[in-house]
Amino acid sequence: MTTPKRLLKTWIERQVDCTWLDEQIISLRQSSSVRQTLFRAVGLVPRKLGKADLKLTDTDFTNAATSSAGWDPTGYSIDMAARLVLLLEASQHRELFETTFDMLWRTADVGEQVAFYRGLPLYPNASHYLWRATDGCRTNIKAVFEAIAHRNPYPAKHFDEVAFNQLCLKALFVGSNLYLVQGLDSRLNAALSRMMTDYAFERWAASRAIYPELWRSVASHPDERCISALNRALASEDRITATAAALACSTSQDTAAQHCLAASPSRVQALLDDKPNWEDLAHQFLASQS
Repeated sequence: MTTPKRLLKTWIERQVDCTWLDEQIISLRQSSSVRQTLFRAVGLVPRKLGKADLKLTDTDFTNAATSSAGWDPTGYSIDMAARLVLLLEASQHRELFETTFDMLWRTADVGEQVAFYRGLPLYPNASHYLWRATDGCRTNIKAVFEAIAHRNPYPAKHFDEVAFNQLCLKALFVGSNLYLVQGLDSRLNAALSRMMTDYAFERWAASRAIYPELWRSVASHPDERCISALNRALASEDRITATAAALACSTSQDTAAQHCLAASPSRVQALLDDKPNWEDLAHQFLASQS
C-alpha cells in the first residue's frame, strides 16, 4: 500500500519540479538539526513550489482513502501538500518531531495552520495532537476552523462527545456547514440535539434565520422540547426551514421525530418531492442570506 507521503510527493511531481523539495527531504534525513531544517523549509515552500491547486483524479482520491482511512485531499494545494511531505519525513525522528512540531504550530501563519490541521489524520501518534485540534476549533478564522471540521476524519475518530458537539455548534456560529463534517451521523447524540434546539429557539427569539442543517441534529435524539421545535420548523412559512425539518424527521431513526410528519402529510410530501439533501439546503440557505 502506498503511503500518504509517497502519494503527496507523486501528486506534486506531476505539476512542478521537485528538485528543491528532494533536497529538503535529504536534509531532514541527514541533518543534525532537524528543527532548524524543518522550520526553514516549511516557510520557504510557497516561494519555491507555488500555491497552485493540486490536480487530483478519482483514482488519487481512492488511493488516498486506501492509504489512510477517511483521508480526503479535496482542496489541497501544492504548498499544503509539500508542507505535509516535510512533516511526514521529519516525523521519523519521533520525540524530536513532536516537540519541534509543537513549536512550529505556535508560530504558524494561517496558510501553515490550514496545512497542519488538514494533515491531522496522517501524523503518527495522532492522539498527541488532540489538544491542539480541540483548541484550534475555538478559532474565529473560518479557513482554520474548516481545516479541522471539514473533510477530516480526525474529529469523529478522536474527539469526545463534548468536543465534537462544540465543533458542530461552532460551525453554525462561524457560518460554516455540517454536511462536510466526516462521520457526523455516527456521532449525533442527545446532548447535541438539546444544544441545537436551544440554539434554534435563541435564533427565533432574535428573529434570526436558522441554519437548515441544525435540524439534522435535533431530530436524531429528540426530547419533548426538540419535538416542539421540529413541529414549529415543519409549520414554518420559510420553505428551506420546513424542508430541512421534514428531511431530518424522515431520515431520523427516532419514532417521535418520524411522527412529527403525520400532522401534515400532504405538505411534507410536497417538501420532500424534490428529494432534498443537506448540501443543497446549505447552499440554498447561504444564497437566501446574501
